Amino acid sequence: MQIGRFLYCKSVFSNIGCNRKIQRRCVGLAKLLGIAFKKKSKAPMEVITKAEVKEGYGIIGTKPSKESRQITVLSSYQWERACREAGQRLNWTTRRANLYMSGYSFCSRDVGKLLRIGKEVVLEVIGETKPCSRMDEACSGLKKALTRDWRGGVTCRVIKGGTIEVGDEVWIERQ
Repeated sequence: MQIGRFLYCKSVFSNIGCNRKIQRRCVGLAKLLGIAFKKKSKAPMEVITKAEVKEGYGIIGTKPSKESRQITVLSSYQWERACREAGQRLNWTTRRANLYMSGYSFCSRDVGKLLRIGKEVVLEVIGETKPCSRMDEACSGLKKALTRDWRGGVTCRVIKGGTIEVGDEVWIERQ
């Protein structure tokens, strides 16, 4: 539900007993904490501080993927909740997501929204990133912990390319 410049996403926060406001244009609120990619399938994730993002592709240097899954984005809050549920403190790259951000929790209402990262890059949220069996290889119970409340993050399509850098602000808005 949208009220003024705020969005309420009850589905994510109902499990913690509150309806927190999430600012629609998250200036100074949402921030890019990490960037990672893999060069080929099952390769280890490589963490970088700056990346070039190409429209219709994803992060330059990464393994090519489906058009609807060019970039995956993980919320730090949701990742930490999943790790607590699984009983382990794990590095965010265990999830194998491309981007790691703070200040926002994803839910089903985010499909179709735009993520504006830094001054140039625009991503469109296509859907939920479903956790695979590789998560349980990293930590028993992690796949189940990621399945709830979109904790596995979102898949995105690149609408506008450019440069992103750790520390960039992230704005979330309707298309």
